[in-house]
Amino acid sequence: MSDPVDIERLRQGLRFKDRLAGREFHFQTTWGLFSPRGIDEGTRLLVDLMEVPADADCVDLGCGYGAIGLAMAAQAPGGRTLMLDKDFVAVDHARANARLNRLGNAEALLSNGFGQVPPGRRFDLVASNIPAKVGRELLTLLLYDARARLRPGGAIYVVSINGLRQFLRRNLQDIFGDYKKLKQGRTYTVARAHRGGA
Repeated sequence: MSDPVDIERLRQGLRFKDRLAGREFHFQTTWGLFSPRGIDEGTRLLVDLMEVPADADCVDLGCGYGAIGLAMAAQAPGGRTLMLDKDFVAVDHARANARLNRLGNAEALLSNGFGQVPPGRRFDLVASNIPAKVGRELLTLLLYDARARLRPGGAIYVVSINGLRQFLRRNLQDIFGDYKKLKQGRTYTVARAHRGGA
């Protein structure tokens, strides 16, 4: 007979701390969110390679519990960081983690992509750890919408499993007219594209 499951312990959620972008963060997470027990390799690679100006207005697209967004907010104290996710549990945890880490310049919004973001709001930087199962149609929409919301000269950084690498290269090149692979690891690839023009 197996040991009884400690349901109440499972309901309490999880807590951990880790360093990102040279700063220690505390995170509250829960089962069902992506990588709930610690920062995943793709997120860490993305944060390490991003260049975040101190006054940048940023977006963490598909924020989960907020690791990328909070790292951007900490590096851009003169800007505002918006964390977006279509999962209300993720948004609740991203908000809680912004408070926990005293990052008043970070906010989280329940939104499928940019759907609930006020139409006139523009950004300098968009970052996303692309979920492997998001679907190519939605991913194409997200990239088009990200370009539309970036200010001229703004950048998008994405990390994806290597299986999506060529798809992202083609689409970033088509949509942004720009693509640079920053690093390809054993499992993940980080890429960047800039928005040109007016």
